[in-house]
Amino acid sequence: MCPLCPQQLHVSSLSSAAPCVLAGPSSSRSGIMSAPQTQKEGEAGWGCLEALGLSQKELVLAEALQMEYDALSRLKQDKSGTDSGQSGPRTPARSKTPNPSIERPRPAPSQPLPTPAGGSLLRGLSGSDPSLNQPGGSRSPQSVTSRAPPPQGGYVKEPLYILDSPEVSKFRDGLGFGLGDSLGSGSGFLSKGLPSLPDDVPPTLPPRTPHPVSSGSENPFLPPRGPAAPRNVNLFTPDVDPPKVTSGELNYDNINESLSRLNGSRQGLRGRRPSGDQSGKPVARSKTLPPQVPPRTYVPVPKSNKNHRRVSADPVSLGSRMNGFGYELFQVSEERDEEVAAFCHMLDVLRAAYPHSDSSKNGGFVWSPSVGLEELHQGLGVSVKVTVISEHFREPLTFTCDGSSTVDLLIYQTLCYAQDDLDHMDVDDYLLKVCGHDEFLNNAQTLAGLEFVQQCLKFDWDVRLVLTKRASINTELSRTKEDDETMSTMNHSILLQERPIKQTVTREALTLLLDTFHNEAESFLLSEAELPLHVERLVQSVKALCSSLAAVETPDVTAALSQLPACPCRLQPKVLKDASVLAVRENRDKVVEKLTAAILDLVELYCSTFNANFHTTAQSRCCTAPVQEAGLVNNVLSFNVHAAHRIPIAWAASYEGFFLSCSLTHGGAELCAPQHTSKQAVSKYLFHLVVWDQRVCFPVQINQLPRESQLTVTLYASSLPPPGGAEEKGRQRRSIEALGWVTMPLFNFRHVLTCGRKLLGLWPSAPGGTGNARTSSPNFSQPDSVILQVDFPTSSFEVRFSTPSPADFCPQYDFSRLDTISQIQLQDVLHKKAVFWLTVEDKRLLWEKKAFCQSESAALPLVLASAPCWEWSCLPDIYALLNQWACLGHQDALGLLHASFPDQELRRTAVQWMDSISDPELLDFLPQLVQALKYECYLDSSLVRFLLRRAIGDIRIAHYLFWLLKDNLQDSQFSARYQHLLAALLCCVGRGLREEFDRQCWLVSVLATVAHKVRDASPSSRQCVLREGLEEMKQFFLVNSSCRLPLNPALLVTGINIQSCSFFNSNAVPLKLSFQNLDPRGDNINVIFKSGDDLRQDMLTLQVIRIMNKIWIQEGLDMRMVIFKCFSTGRGRGMVEMIPQADTLRKIQVEHGVTGSFKDRPLADWLQKHNPTDEQYDKAVENFIFSCAGCCVATYILGICDRHNDNIMLKKSGHMFHIDFGKFLGHAQMFGNIKRDRAPFVFTSDMAYVINGGDKPSSRFHGFVDLCCEAYNLIRKHTHLFLNLLGLMLSCGIPELSDLDDLKYVYDALRPHESEADATMYFTRLIESSLGSVATKLNFFIHNLAQMKFASSEDRPTLSFAPRVHTAKSDGLIRNLYICRHIRAASTGKGYAFVVKVEREAQQETLLVQRTFEEFHELHTKLRLIFPSSKLPSFPSRLVIGRSRGEAMADRRKDELNGYVWHLIHAAPEVAQCDLVYTFFHPLPRDERPGPVAAKPAEVLWSPAAGKELGEVKLSISYKNDKLFIMVMHIRGLQPLQDGTDPDPYVKLYLLPDPQKTSKRKTKAARRTCNPTYNEMLVYERIPRGDLDQRVIHLRVLGDGAFWENTLLGETLIPLKRLVPGQHWVDWHQLGAAGSDSAH
Repeated sequence: MCPLCPQQLHVSSLSSAAPCVLAGPSSSRSGIMSAPQTQKEGEAGWGCLEALGLSQKELVLAEALQMEYDALSRLKQDKSGTDSGQSGPRTPARSKTPNPSIERPRPAPSQPLPTPAGGSLLRGLSGSDPSLNQPGGSRSPQSVTSRAPPPQGGYVKEPLYILDSPEVSKFRDGLGFGLGDSLGSGSGFLSKGLPSLPDDVPPTLPPRTPHPVSSGSENPFLPPRGPAAPRNVNLFTPDVDPPKVTSGELNYDNINESLSRLNGSRQGLRGRRPSGDQSGKPVARSKTLPPQVPPRTYVPVPKSNKNHRRVSADPVSLGSRMNGFGYELFQVSEERDEEVAAFCHMLDVLRAAYPHSDSSKNGGFVWSPSVGLEELHQGLGVSVKVTVISEHFREPLTFTCDGSSTVDLLIYQTLCYAQDDLDHMDVDDYLLKVCGHDEFLNNAQTLAGLEFVQQCLKFDWDVRLVLTKRASINTELSRTKEDDETMSTMNHSILLQERPIKQTVTREALTLLLDTFHNEAESFLLSEAELPLHVERLVQSVKALCSSLAAVETPDVTAALSQLPACPCRLQPKVLKDASVLAVRENRDKVVEKLTAAILDLVELYCSTFNANFHTTAQSRCCTAPVQEAGLVNNVLSFNVHAAHRIPIAWAASYEGFFLSCSLTHGGAELCAPQHTSKQAVSKYLFHLVVWDQRVCFPVQINQLPRESQLTVTLYASSLPPPGGAEEKGRQRRSIEALGWVTMPLFNFRHVLTCGRKLLGLWPSAPGGTGNARTSSPNFSQPDSVILQVDFPTSSFEVRFSTPSPADFCPQYDFSRLDTISQIQLQDVLHKKAVFWLTVEDKRLLWEKKAFCQSESAALPLVLASAPCWEWSCLPDIYALLNQWACLGHQDALGLLHASFPDQELRRTAVQWMDSISDPELLDFLPQLVQALKYECYLDSSLVRFLLRRAIGDIRIAHYLFWLLKDNLQDSQFSARYQHLLAALLCCVGRGLREEFDRQCWLVSVLATVAHKVRDASPSSRQCVLREGLEEMKQFFLVNSSCRLPLNPALLVTGINIQSCSFFNSNAVPLKLSFQNLDPRGDNINVIFKSGDDLRQDMLTLQVIRIMNKIWIQEGLDMRMVIFKCFSTGRGRGMVEMIPQADTLRKIQVEHGVTGSFKDRPLADWLQKHNPTDEQYDKAVENFIFSCAGCCVATYILGICDRHNDNIMLKKSGHMFHIDFGKFLGHAQMFGNIKRDRAPFVFTSDMAYVINGGDKPSSRFHGFVDLCCEAYNLIRKHTHLFLNLLGLMLSCGIPELSDLDDLKYVYDALRPHESEADATMYFTRLIESSLGSVATKLNFFIHNLAQMKFASSEDRPTLSFAPRVHTAKSDGLIRNLYICRHIRAASTGKGYAFVVKVEREAQQETLLVQRTFEEFHELHTKLRLIFPSSKLPSFPSRLVIGRSRGEAMADRRKDELNGYVWHLIHAAPEVAQCDLVYTFFHPLPRDERPGPVAAKPAEVLWSPAAGKELGEVKLSISYKNDKLFIMVMHIRGLQPLQDGTDPDPYVKLYLLPDPQKTSKRKTKAARRTCNPTYNEMLVYERIPRGDLDQRVIHLRVLGDGAFWENTLLGETLIPLKRLVPGQHWVDWHQLGAAGSDSAH
């Protein structure tokens, strides 16, 4: 309730109290305010006024000038005694307070207030924000929209978070701003009761029909919101800032009558319209109005069929002069930006094609993703065990299905069990849901074609599904009829970040300054004396105006001011020398007329540049200008550069010789040599600026310009030398620095050549590089950006670039018709795989031979990158080539979306080729496609339409597209584009999904706050801080019953389990979170939330590894890779999926002590512990071999560094995988000046131990090497794909992927120019190098030491051989322990194990367990970590003189250990009954074996046959171009030497017949192994094809002995009759003794 108003006015349609407007005598209040109150309110008012784009100094100046002028006016009126035009006691026109928000005239309490029509809030005078009409700018309680009551618990949802950004979050907590606010009206976001969109649009665009909205009490799209916090006036909030009222909604007679008292006789009734014409009635003089901060997103007013309503002051006509002083500012619709208007129309058409009634594209739930065809075919013959749960039957049903079974068949089988009458049942009425996930299986899909089923098969999970009725599924995410009927609009769904303050000034603020200028102009015209004073005041008012208009001083303003004499605020430029000229009234009239025209031109330039929501003249439909084809215009391109405005003062002191470099580019390539301006110094006019006023002329005709040509202007300056002597200055070389740049397209989105005056904001030049992608938008996001003024030629016609038709003929020839040399040259160029490394000569050859390249579809990007020009006359041939080329696959088409290919038709064709891509495949490439949007020339493009179309039809795509677009809002150069694209997505997806996105943003915001608090807390208090912070999450779930995680839209959570949450002890202190699953049948959902780490690099790395894995599977090679999800939800924060049942290598290795990383057994022992049976262990080892090989290949290709043992994890099932990809592409972690990552990839001896089954190389190692080489070669075939994927990400802002050198790393790692055999040899050497590297183990050891400081006191030591912990409570108290005997150790085959008899209370049977001496020692060592030595018995010495494994030694140790265990069981209870002791004596699977079992040799499968066969050798033999290639791959099953040691074998070859022994070739020797790997190529040249049948390979395997005494280990003869030229013959060959049958 207003304290001065006895009644409170309610506007029911908005459920909001309107601000009261007080009328009547206003003199009563102005004199009552106390001085302190006035001062306080004035100070508060400056805060909001500075946000208008005016400095405090400028506002004080304008205020002072206005007040003084008003005082003079009143003095004149008092003298003359006139009081015309007033209808009551006159009031001072200005308050004495410094706040221009003067107290308004108030209506009498009894006077009824006019009720606004249409349900809009009364906004105060002239439609301004009522909150700014209060003293100090504070909002009255009545202006707050009524809110829904907060839920139980007192917690209310404050802002909505879609619009959250790091910059905004600093002050967002105090705002009532969010998605609902920004989405308050328009396109699905229209609040009930808001006016509809205008139906008049610029002439070049199709008409758009407004959709009338019904009235309602509250925006139905928004969840309940809490009491509004103090509002940031920069942000548009529909529930607080209702739309400007229209003329029909206000009684202008009442308002103007009140305002006329303030305006005095100068105003009178001038400008009043007849009462019948309400639409054009003027609002009061703006000098009585408080300025309003500009909402960049404003609500367009409905237009009447008459002229636009005037919203600012009356035209000022001083006296009887008619000299062009009149001005009007009109409000315009958002379609003032023609490109945005056209984009909105496109959205309307796009959305109309997908109505809400189309259930195939609007199911409202998340579909379970499918797999590719190749993976599907591999799973068709597999049996799948499926468990179906349903409310129709008590017990779950289990089926064993073939992989080719369809989902609807499974539903039918289930219904057969549940229903008696199937005649009236429709299978389509039912769906199967994945248990624990909110995703559904498509009924037409086969089981083997589902990614979920494939994952279950890979990890041996149960396939658990839930049968549900389709009608009972929650479809809140589906689009509705209301969504379809709302119009597409940008402004109310655009993502508002922290907006620049100085860029947009409101009509009210600008009108205030214009009034001040006109008052000063009037004083200047009427002045008879004190001319210098009036000149100074006039110039000051002009300066205040220009300052609010982006501090731009146009040449017209400068020329007009130059006709005035010098004054203190403008001394430097040309000024009028003879001030007496201005004594003549006519001369003063001319100056003012010229100055007024210049200012109005500046206002119009400002409005068009900054897309302001007002305009100086009424917008009317102008007739279309005649069009001229750009291809026919011979004029050269030229323009005039006037000046650079807003030069920082620091530049004036640091630089000299400012000049501009202007260049024309197309796709990053320069079209001609750059043109430079002259060097100029900083000038001081009204502001600091650099004036060139110079014409720049390019030696390029307009008909030679490609359609996507861009003009780049870079500002350079010479840095001033530091202070010093003259000699020193002379010696120093002046360095030239780039200070800023701007790029603009020469043709606009309608393909019309740009013309007229342009203001271009410069982007600051980044030190050390220019970046990879440059936006074609000027920099108006930074309030202090330097602004360049450029004038392009204007003409009476439009120069338009129309797309030519393809040529009729395009030659095409077979590649084989080329001569041999040209074929070799062309193949060499095509092997480069990417456009980045094409030389000028390469491009010339490709373009010249383009007709021969069409057989290789992937060569198209290389050929098009070689096109010499893209001007209008060349396009028909290029388009003909494009049409004739074989359709590119999805992966190849990606290469045409790079910045090198800006041509619109080419990009449209590329997107068309991608159109058939499946939704799961599209998700694989979505990050790259979102980056490719940067390379589009215009807002609307085929790629944008493609992505929006697919997002409309699939919630999963919409979900990930939302987060990718939101993440890119942080890119300052492209934030404006991504704002529009994100707004378009929100327009398309409907209200339900918008609300879901908002909940996710809110969730992420809360988690980020908690993570920040935990990271800043001391280590000891972090757990408490975490639990306190997560209490807010409980409040979140009180407001929102459920929320999907950004990580995966199928993860639907309904709460958080605080007791299960913790954190990790790393630098960023990530949070380990456990969410409660909405599905009661599902497990808790565990994720890691990181704040402080940029997860985009992890995202990209995992994406590339996932694509590698799909390539391997398509080729029939399942590398058993663990692919987990990781998603960035903003710069420096994101979520990572947690993999269950996995430990880091560090945790596994330190179970064997801090030096465990130097030991070979830890991984094998750990796997044995968790896979106790032989079958389980063999399966785990197989998983380990495949996954380890995949990790080696993937981490090498991507150059993943910082590989310590906390970044590598191992699942209990044997799958190995890497985490934390903070360093990649060879950017190694440094330890001082030493690279920590010295090996090509991590492959250590403990990994080889698992593969070999021991410490000696086995034949399983051959399989591992072959697996690595095969996987490596398969990825090499897709080199172009990975170069395209990473190339499109060059501009994403990841520091370690920023230039071509980073891309070159991957190119060099893939070696696309080499043959498969060469690549196999190369990777084999990498494996050897990694295995032999001591640096990796040393790195692990150092990391172990570093992590010891993080070891928590809660981390109890565990035994390396025990899979789980056991206690006295679980097993029963041990009554007695006795070591009865020793036996040969089963695990190693060497040494002894001791059999311990364990007797427990309340247990009749005696248990026997087997433990080695080393395991007893481990128990004692870990007991010492918990208890002081005084409480523990002494342990027998490990030091043994002589043979340590003899039986006598075992007898002695049995007695010593008996004494140890007796004292241990009789020690203090905390020792005797501790978990370590009870875990040690708990039976293991090996204890149940009847007796010692010999270790299974690793080479059982490959043991040599009895007789004279001495092993086998594997060769790969091929013949091509008169050359015989023999690759010696592996040997298995060699016999040890006579002394029992392993030999050092090598292979020697002869090609028989060879009487002269000239054909000898040999490999290097392997060390100490009976199963060596070589992968070495031995080549024989000049072997005629006809001789092959007569040739025989004589292969001998020799042991490398000392002093040339080599031992023959085996030999064989291989006739080449079976060899087919051109094919690879890969086979094992038996070795025999010299002269044996096997040798022949």
